Amino acid sequence: MPAPAPAGTVPPAGVGAGVGAGQQPGQGQPGQGHWPGGIAPYSSPIPMARTNLGHALVSEWTKIRTVRSTVWTLGVMFALVVGIGLLSAVGLSGDYTGMPLLSSGLFGLMLGQICVITLGVLVVTSEYGTGMIRTTLTACPQRARVLLAKATVFFLLAFVMTTLACALTALINSALLSDQTLPPYERGSELADSFEGGKLVASGSEWLGATVGAGLYVALLGLLSLAVGALLRHSAGAITAMLGVVLLPLLMAMFMAGEALQDVRDFLIEYSPLNGLASLYRIPMTTDQDATGWPLLGGLAVVTLVVFAGACALLNKRDV
Repeated sequence: MPAPAPAGTVPPAGVGAGVGAGQQPGQGQPGQGHWPGGIAPYSSPIPMARTNLGHALVSEWTKIRTVRSTVWTLGVMFALVVGIGLLSAVGLSGDYTGMPLLSSGLFGLMLGQICVITLGVLVVTSEYGTGMIRTTLTACPQRARVLLAKATVFFLLAFVMTTLACALTALINSALLSDQTLPPYERGSELADSFEGGKLVASGSEWLGATVGAGLYVALLGLLSLAVGALLRHSAGAITAMLGVVLLPLLMAMFMAGEALQDVRDFLIEYSPLNGLASLYRIPMTTDQDATGWPLLGGLAVVTLVVFAGACALLNKRDV
């Protein structure tokens, strides 16, 4: 019988434990380290790569394209913008509208933007509702990276879809409304400069504003909605808040009839999101008929950036 080992010493693997040299410890017998002649430490055959923003983008793209809410909201938005634009163009064709050629595309977009706002909120809040946000943040502990990936994927998707819808509507308007006849009493008006060869035409800046500009504006509204959703973590509350941001300034201004409130009324109308969108179509709701909407688009971008930064900071501070 072998003599017992002195106290405080650890026998090599396989000695005194019924395990031969070079064999793994049995079940329930933890290894005591790598001894000479023993097996090498475990090495995973799966290559380990450092995660980056690209992985988060792929993950968020997989999420957003595989849920029904994306198809429904963007599909309804596209149908509203193109459908209402087509109906407006058909109804106004043959008559003098007194508006720029591409302006009737605004009517459908005013409703379609609500769909983009809804989707922007749901991109974040749906995960809070189902509890999937815990899995997402466990897989990617860098929370700002998660929110940035969601924002990037959503913004690009919303911008492309909205711009395509606006471009198709603009083509329809150009085809159906260009044969207008300028009345004699409009000979000296600003719109008279848009007639060439007896046809109403749209300038390059008008095309840019009614397509790319409108797409950027609505996509930024959706991105702002995403940030508000990350702040509130509640679908109904975030959607209601965003509808208030879009509709409330103009509705409040409509009920300010007194002269004492004229400055407040003009301010609310000028800086309302709906006026910014209308200005891109060259039909501003203010007395400034030269407004193009691009300064308001820049203002919306700044507000969105500030709110998004606040959402990132709060997401890092919260438990979930």
